[in-house]
Amino acid sequence: MSKDGNNQPTETWIAQELDDLRRAGLERRLRTWDTADLINFAGNDYLNLAQAPELRRAASEALAQWGAGATASRLLSGTLPLHTALENKLAQTKGYPAAVIFGSGYMANLGVITTLTGRHDLLVTDRLAHASIMDAAVLSRARLQRFRHNDPEHLEQILRRRPAGGRCLIVTESVFSMDGDCAPLPEIARLAGQYDAMLMVDEAHATGVFGPVGAGLVRAHGLEHMVNISMGTMSKALGSYGGFCACSPAVQALLVNRARPLIFSTAPPPSAMGAAMAALTHLEQHHACGGELLRRATAFRERLQAAGLNTGPSVSQIVPLIVGDNQAALNLSAALLRQGILAPAIRPPTVPPGSARLRFSITLAHSPELLAQTAEMIIKLAGEVGLS
Repeated sequence: MSKDGNNQPTETWIAQELDDLRRAGLERRLRTWDTADLINFAGNDYLNLAQAPELRRAASEALAQWGAGATASRLLSGTLPLHTALENKLAQTKGYPAAVIFGSGYMANLGVITTLTGRHDLLVTDRLAHASIMDAAVLSRARLQRFRHNDPEHLEQILRRRPAGGRCLIVTESVFSMDGDCAPLPEIARLAGQYDAMLMVDEAHATGVFGPVGAGLVRAHGLEHMVNISMGTMSKALGSYGGFCACSPAVQALLVNRARPLIFSTAPPPSAMGAAMAALTHLEQHHACGGELLRRATAFRERLQAAGLNTGPSVSQIVPLIVGDNQAALNLSAALLRQGILAPAIRPPTVPPGSARLRFSITLAHSPELLAQTAEMIIKLAGEVGLS
């Protein structure tokens, strides 16, 4: 420690780490955005509900009745009637008998995976599964094996060699957040049943967009009886905040007793729960909104593809423009920002090395006319930086 009592000499390695990130084009900084002045393609408010009058009203009413915070964890006094009502509504929407709400999607993945697996178990995930799933794997202490992205044959090879003893949990996303492609859920569910494994599907980016009343791809494929846990979030298409899993009553009871992110965290605030309830009601009343979103995304993607740009395997409202080089992705993002288009560069470790990209989240705030104009601007600027 230095003479003035601070600990700065021990932090010299931090400066070196930051220099290394900067040189590799991987440095990140927090920025404050006034998105009212920008065309925002960075957010996940897919159905444009975060500012919807009915959600704002429901949040305000919940705030007035229950206060600004839940004040305690779920097992103490933090489970309000609104939490229970929302869990029942989520279970109904997803086609499951029960549901459990967590503080965020990240916490839901941590809570479920660490509850269902331990040091004597096998956890098998898609190679491109979300960081929260990978972190949960570490915390669970389970043996982790990853199968090639969306490759059921490789998954079966792993399951066939599964060691005797212990449980097995397979985890995949249904819509992948960086590529916008969809998992082959029927094949994965069949393998889970064949090899006596539990199956968890992260539906964070499918909820609200795919399936009947936005119930997601698990329900769209009719797999509720084969998928043990359908996880989702309220922070994307539902325009609010929080995470949840739909499941059996037995899984619900086990999570209440064992899931540390639920037990040791304050319950989500009433205003967020009220807004999420209103979003589910909106989906019941507007069945076509998910389909309309996907049609707009398809038209946008096809315009980019026709110009020779690489949008990867996307088939959803998430449209990546794969650039490859980190600095080139930063340059294109900066060029678009100068035109009022917010599309941040996505770089490793969020995506694999050599696959830096701009990730365009299409939402119902983007009219077909705006999307067509934006696509033409992207094509023009991509040409100027040598991408097409």
